[in-house]
Formats: sequence, C-alpha cells, structure tokens
Amino acid sequence: MAGFLAHLRDPVLYAIPVFLLFVAVEIVAVHVLGHDDDVVGYGPADTRTSMLMGTVALGVNALFRLVMLVVFAVLFELAPVKFDPRDWWTWVLMLLGQELVFYAYHRASHRVRLLWAGHQVHHSSEHYNFSTALRQKWTPYFQLPFWSVLALCGIPPWMILTGLSIDLVYQFFVHTEKVRKLPRWFEYVFNTPSHHRVHHGSDAEYLDANYGGILIVWDRLFRSFVPEGRRPTYGLTTNIGTYNLLKVGFHEYGSILRDLRGAASWRERAGYVFGPPGWSPRHEFADEPGAANPAGVVGP
Repeated sequence: MAGFLAHLRDPVLYAIPVFLLFVAVEIVAVHVLGHDDDVVGYGPADTRTSMLMGTVALGVNALFRLVMLVVFAVLFELAPVKFDPRDWWTWVLMLLGQELVFYAYHRASHRVRLLWAGHQVHHSSEHYNFSTALRQKWTPYFQLPFWSVLALCGIPPWMILTGLSIDLVYQFFVHTEKVRKLPRWFEYVFNTPSHHRVHHGSDAEYLDANYGGILIVWDRLFRSFVPEGRRPTYGLTTNIGTYNLLKVGFHEYGSILRDLRGAASWRERAGYVFGPPGWSPRHEFADEPGAANPAGVVGP
C-alpha cells in the first residue's frame, strides 16, 4: 500500500516554487524594466483570480489523482501487453501516447460543450502571462476516459500520472508574451509561446487551433495548426466580466442547465450538452472559443 500511495506524489507540486519565481520575474520584466506596447501584462484582480483557481485545483486534482490511479491499475491488469518502465522505449511510448491523448482531449474540450464548460476557465483571462497557466478548472473528471486508453495499452499507471504532470509543467512555460519566436526547428516540432498565444486568441482566425501540449506535430498532422500573425485578443469571445471564483469556475454549467430547461426536444437537449459551445437549434456556429467558426479555422 505504501508503494501504491507513493505514486500519488505529483511532480507539479515540486515545480510550484519555480512557477512563482517565473511569475515574479515576468512581472519585473514587463512592469518594471519596460512595458511593451503590445504586451498586456498583469492585472492585480486577474492574477489573484488565476492564483486562487490554481490553488483550489491542486486540492481537487490531488483527490482525483487517487481515483485515476485506482482505475488505471484495474485497467492495466486487463491490458493484453504490459510495458516495462525499465525499458527506455516504454517512456517514449508513454510520452507519445500521452501527447496524442492530450491532443484528443484538448480538442474535444473545445468541441463538446460539456467539456468546454470546465475548460473555459483556463481561457477566461483577458491577460496572457505565466499566472494564466495557473488558472485551472475544478472539474477534471472527463480526463479519466481519455487517459484510460493508455492503461489499456499497457502503460504502467504511475507512468501515466507522471506523463500528465510533465505535460502540465511544460505548458506553464508557453504562457508568456515576452518570448516571441524560438528556433524554426523547435517551432516546427514543439508547442511554443507563439503557438499557444494563438490557441488563447478569441479572434475568428485563431479559434479552434493549436491544441498540442508539448508537441505541435499533431496539429500539423490533423490540420488544426494556425501560425501566429497579428497579436491575439485574449479571453472568451463573450467575456464573463467577473472575478468571482464560483462564476469563473461554473458559469457555463449554469448556462447549460438554463438551455436544457428551455429545450423543446431531446435532440435540442443533446445539442446543448454535446454540441459545440454556443450551439443552438437556430445557429450552426458557436460564439465561444473552442467552437466551430465561419472562418474555417478547424481541423477535419
């Protein structure tokens, strides 16, 4: 049991001091050493909201990590092939599988309103800085069916959790406007601040793009990649205009319930829950980041 529980240790916790250090360094770089005209920078209320959302998310994820470990352990026993973590190729398979699963989950979180209701938290800031990376949802439950695939493929459960943490730590560092472009070869293979700024843009040409976590190659392969052009407008296409933590975290679930009460058929109810964000019987296109858009910036 002690060995089992040891796998619950989240590497993200060890990275928290580094996160806070980089937030402080970026604040100094932007607001003390010089503020670029095209950099939004930090706002006290926005930063406080992101930090508090992230703090609560740490507790929620700690509990959910136990659930995932138990479920993955059961599914791992059913796997027809089990990979040995002592083999280097197991780590390669885990990281590639983790990235593909993350891409699928992230894309679904922008295309299915029920998943978007949680993910919109991360997009709700109108700023883009390292504190934005800490603005995380309190409802991680839909991750379970996606990452369960890795357990069924024979990846040891603790390695799956480790892969999740590696992905989260890497993604923290792409949430900045101070880093413009990295070397071309790196930009082609990996997710970078430039690519992820596009993902956080609420502009029509930037919606539904650049879902990658560490790698950007899946976006290139599945035609959801969009290069950065003009500076993105950050936030939701319809911003919520509040720093109330409960509203930031749960307002979209409330909107789903209101739409369900007004639905005239089961088809409409299904559309409001499983259709893209902003779906309605009268409008094909959505009005939130993560939904289909007339500009066609979506993959097939």
